[in-house]
Amino acid sequence: MNDIGAPSSPARNPVDTSLAGLFRAMESRADGLSGPEAARRLLRDGPNEARAAGRRGAIAVLPGLFANPLVVILLLAAGVSGFLGDWAGAAIIVAIVLLSVTLNFTLSYRSQQAANRLREEIAPMATVCRDGRWQELPRRELVAGDVIRLSAGNRVPADARLIDARDLHVQQAALTGESAPVEKQPADDAAGGADARQLVFLGTSVVAGTATALVYATGRRTAFGDVAETLSERPPQTEFERGLGDFSRLIMHTVVFLLLGVLLVGAVLHRPPLQTLLFALALAVGLTPEFMPMITAVTLARGAVRMARRRVIVKHLAAIEDFGSMTVLLSDKTGTLTSSETAVAATVDPFGEASARTQLLAQLNATFETGIRSPLDAAILRHATLATDEYRKLDEIPFDFERRRLCVVLEHGGERLLVVKGAPESVLAACTQYEVGGAVRPLDAAATARCTQSYEAFGEQGLRVLAVAWRNVPAQDRYTVAGEAALVLAGFVTFADPLIPGVAESLRALAQDGIAVKILTGDNEKVARHVCAQVGIDVGQLVSGTEIDALGEAALGVLAERSSVFARVSPAQKHRIVLALKARNCVVGFLGDGINDAPSLHAADVGISVADAVDVARDAADIVLRERDLGILHAGVIEGRRAFANVMKYLLMGTSSNFGNMFSMAAGTLFLPFLPMLPTQILLNNFLYDLAQTAIPTDHVDEAQLRRPRRWSVAVIRRFMLGVGPISSLYDFATFYVLLHWLHASEAAFHTGWFIESLATQTLVLFVIRTAGNPLRSRPSLPLAIGVLAALAIGIVLPWTPLAPRLGMTPLPAAFFVFLLAATTTYLLLVELAKRRFMDAGERSLQA
Repeated sequence: MNDIGAPSSPARNPVDTSLAGLFRAMESRADGLSGPEAARRLLRDGPNEARAAGRRGAIAVLPGLFANPLVVILLLAAGVSGFLGDWAGAAIIVAIVLLSVTLNFTLSYRSQQAANRLREEIAPMATVCRDGRWQELPRRELVAGDVIRLSAGNRVPADARLIDARDLHVQQAALTGESAPVEKQPADDAAGGADARQLVFLGTSVVAGTATALVYATGRRTAFGDVAETLSERPPQTEFERGLGDFSRLIMHTVVFLLLGVLLVGAVLHRPPLQTLLFALALAVGLTPEFMPMITAVTLARGAVRMARRRVIVKHLAAIEDFGSMTVLLSDKTGTLTSSETAVAATVDPFGEASARTQLLAQLNATFETGIRSPLDAAILRHATLATDEYRKLDEIPFDFERRRLCVVLEHGGERLLVVKGAPESVLAACTQYEVGGAVRPLDAAATARCTQSYEAFGEQGLRVLAVAWRNVPAQDRYTVAGEAALVLAGFVTFADPLIPGVAESLRALAQDGIAVKILTGDNEKVARHVCAQVGIDVGQLVSGTEIDALGEAALGVLAERSSVFARVSPAQKHRIVLALKARNCVVGFLGDGINDAPSLHAADVGISVADAVDVARDAADIVLRERDLGILHAGVIEGRRAFANVMKYLLMGTSSNFGNMFSMAAGTLFLPFLPMLPTQILLNNFLYDLAQTAIPTDHVDEAQLRRPRRWSVAVIRRFMLGVGPISSLYDFATFYVLLHWLHASEAAFHTGWFIESLATQTLVLFVIRTAGNPLRSRPSLPLAIGVLAALAIGIVLPWTPLAPRLGMTPLPAAFFVFLLAATTTYLLLVELAKRRFMDAGERSLQA
């Protein structure tokens, strides 16, 4: 992995491609490409996408549906049937398979297109110089020859050669495995590979510094295109997907058991081999919820669309279940509890007295810095009242998260002035003097204590504080962090960040719905305690970053579960807290928008970011909020729970009723002189049943199911299947008895009667199983009710249609429908009683 510059093939040789592309790129002007020239190159080279993630056309979707093992087996069986002369049976099998695949394709494809449209709403952007001006463009529109600007927090949008850079450090771990950021700088070197100090690559991220660069390769021509995109993705399997895998294994074990049993009985009773094989295969299809992928995809896609209406964008559909299952939400204080509409409260000297000198220096620093524009900088500029026209910028030392300060070097009146702004403890540590009333004095221990007391007092009032310092510097070509020494402390700028209206109510609503909100902030303990206490968060056991460093993983997990506020935490400590809570079986959501939040976003069960976050944070997240609002997040969680509840309806109903009916068919082969149902009838029954369920994603969900986090549990599904399924078999056996001994039905009449009874019970029972409460008080959605009744009506009418002889059906006497009404009514009542017992236990297991 480290030797990523080694050739692989002529088409993808990273070094050759980079050199050739570089010469082409150099044709661009210093002020960037023109719009027409960029359009021509985009048409020639294609969009800047390493791979078309999530964009599947119709041709790509269909093979996957036909590759389903059960579909393949059925089509082979149809071929064998036709070869032996049973053309009608073969045609019916093929027709039903094609109908199922067509329905699955239509709904799955539409849901995938909806998901793609949602992803396009949060397309990554890049700062590009086009037509002589800097502008924000979608990353996919970059072409070789574009001039781009990079700063801390940006994801590098393409392979590029540096034109200019200041203290640029790039994180390349996704490409090389190196954990430490790598320093990059311009150089006249044609070397390629990750060690090339003058090159930056698609998929890496800027952690400090600024730069301008010339793009030389885009899309699949980038040196690491596919690798970077793949390795920067979230690990592919989520809890929901693992649950689906466990469920699939449960179904396959049951299918194999019944299939082998039927084949064995057929052989012992000397049944026709082909008919027995077709019956066994049809039985397997009847038990297998082959529409499960489609139902799941449509349900989650519908949930994503509903969440989008609530200003929540889902990047990965499977993350919806994790969102609904979330038990702990970790978030910073700023922007979550406070509004981020920061305003300057005061500019004071080191001892807390009003100071115009501090205001001027802070204004100069905020005006001339070109890195990340923080809300604090914006507040300083809004507060600006002093003229800065006489100052000229010479240099800048960008902000990074280790120094926690930023410097600009200015020229004024023949003097060179270095102005520093940053975290109070960081700036104070670099100071040797302080300025009060225009006089500069040595910063001794007593003065340091007084300055510290001054800014801590502001913190106790809930104010954020930045320190401002300065020094005169000699003339030189370039200034580095080594110059941040022997500074003169000018004073402090304090900021008021008002609480978000209604945030206390949002926190209470989240708590009532089973989500504990924990605050992880870089602010000091006093600021954190003051703000959190105002909104009702328990600050009784506030934990500092120093305490976290002293704890092992197990102890940290216990403490993290008990505590709600963590102050002065570093990015690495946030990451440890996420992992510690996950180890305690919590489903962890992490809300972040900064560069240093990316590792925690990636490690959490569900990473949540905001639309205006830095590129790295947005890329690492699964869920993106258009607004950083706990009320919006809460609404998104409820939609996630709604989607999960509808998926569980399908699985609980499908497994229980299918298992009962298929068990009845398998058992019926032991004592009936003919097959209980013809293979084509089983397939048709299963198709009508699945057709009725396709509207489940539109169904309403009980409020009680939305009030607590829910977790995947195959054990609940298994218990429900084995508990409710036998009730269905009991009524099937009663139907056998009535048809044979009361109505003395012929073989065709028996097949028809059981076809209708089986369809009626397993479709109508959806109205009972779809709710944990009283089905008479919980109304299904209109599409679901219409779908169920339409499927049942088709099944009842079929014996009186011209298709009946082809399907092996015949009209039935009125007496049968009297029995059908009584049997169906009592069956639904009995399932309702059993459901309450199993669902009470199941709900406790499904809740986190």
